[in-house]
Amino acid sequence: MNITYLKPLLLFLISFYCLPLLGQDVRIELGPDEIGVNETFSVKIVISDEKIKSYDQFPEISGFQKQGISQSSSMNIVNGQMTSTNSVIQYYKPIRQGTYRVEPFTMTVNGHQARSEGKSVTVSDARQAQRRGRDPFDDFFGRDEEVEYVEVDDEAFFSMAVDKDEVYVGEGFNVSLAFYMAETNQAPFQFYEPGRQLEEIIRKIKPTNAWEENFNVTNIQPERVEINGKFWTRFRVYEATFYPFAEGQIELPQIGWQMIKYRIAKNPSFFGSNRQEDFKTFNSSAKNVKVKQLPPHPLRNEVSVGNFRLRENFSRKEADTGEGVTYTFGITGEGNINSIQPPRKYNLQKFNTYDPNVRQQINRGRGRVTGLKEYSYFMSINEPDEIHLKDHFEWIFFNTSLDRYDTLRPGAILAVSGESKTNQAISTNRLGGIYDLIEVEDNKLLNQRYKYYFSTFINILLVAAVILLAALIIRKK
Repeated sequence: MNITYLKPLLLFLISFYCLPLLGQDVRIELGPDEIGVNETFSVKIVISDEKIKSYDQFPEISGFQKQGISQSSSMNIVNGQMTSTNSVIQYYKPIRQGTYRVEPFTMTVNGHQARSEGKSVTVSDARQAQRRGRDPFDDFFGRDEEVEYVEVDDEAFFSMAVDKDEVYVGEGFNVSLAFYMAETNQAPFQFYEPGRQLEEIIRKIKPTNAWEENFNVTNIQPERVEINGKFWTRFRVYEATFYPFAEGQIELPQIGWQMIKYRIAKNPSFFGSNRQEDFKTFNSSAKNVKVKQLPPHPLRNEVSVGNFRLRENFSRKEADTGEGVTYTFGITGEGNINSIQPPRKYNLQKFNTYDPNVRQQINRGRGRVTGLKEYSYFMSINEPDEIHLKDHFEWIFFNTSLDRYDTLRPGAILAVSGESKTNQAISTNRLGGIYDLIEVEDNKLLNQRYKYYFSTFINILLVAAVILLAALIIRKK
């Protein structure tokens, strides 16, 4: 019988029935003292009879750049007892030739500490790579041969997209960053610290002279898109709309996005690791957005810019004179909702009005910022009349759809009937209620009269004292 076919079965029986009998041992192994400039140096942590669940970051080594991480495992049977070892290997690529010092360091693996005393490593001229065969079952018998990994060609790119290359001051433009993989892509990828990378990206691309509406992409989800007849998977990592404050040029620099790209074992085995962690940085193209000034207008520096319409809470309402009515002037549409100011009011002599209540809602999605801002006015009218609110409220903005200034005016009509309340309103405003008079005016009058009487009484006493004193002096003479 061919023993080759029994190897998988033997491994299964051993792993199923045997338990580690020896205590665990954690150690650090360093690569060779001398390598070629085209080779890699390694730092390897090894633990016996236990899987590696946690470990510290591998140290930085002067003159080298971290290249990738791989894992491996092996099992041995000696006198009927099985032992296993698991390892994680960090590879370092030399930057240039020379002699470098690996300083002493300590690492914690599965809660246990291991220390390396370091060493000197000499990087010499490039060496010719040697190819070695590998039996897939070698790990089981303790043969630790180096696996050769190769890089797989990828069909992927990182893109910065801008929906407009020219806007007015105050007009929004959308910026999105996404990683794309073709559906035919064979290279294995994994996202690498997206949160940290995004913090650095936002600092680079956020203009200092613009308001940002961040779409807050928290989950990187795949989307199927078609580009020039080819299907891709898009992973959107950032999206925002910017509203510039001043004219000029906004420059969005080239952005790099780092992904974990695995190298694949050239001769895959049934045992051990068949891929090696590596990194690849994809760069987007830089973008420029021109910001131009709005056309001349008396309110050019105050108006909102976008595509808006009016939403009112009634078209016609009947009320009695003196009755309180709430009218809502709502502005809804696409644009910088935060910057919307209250409507202008005029000819309000007939109204009793108060400062409005304000409600705001902002929606971010599908590459657009939309929303609603409402100003609710509580008012009353003292004379019977039919009030067209368009004569008393208006809101001016720059309409990007029409490329000109536009005005929103109410269509609501307030029909007021009943007797005139003007005189009553004047009386109330002048005299106030009985409690107002008691609390304010009457108390003030009483205090003034008291001071007057007291002052007069003191003066009379002084005059009487002077007269009495003069009379006594005359009598003594």
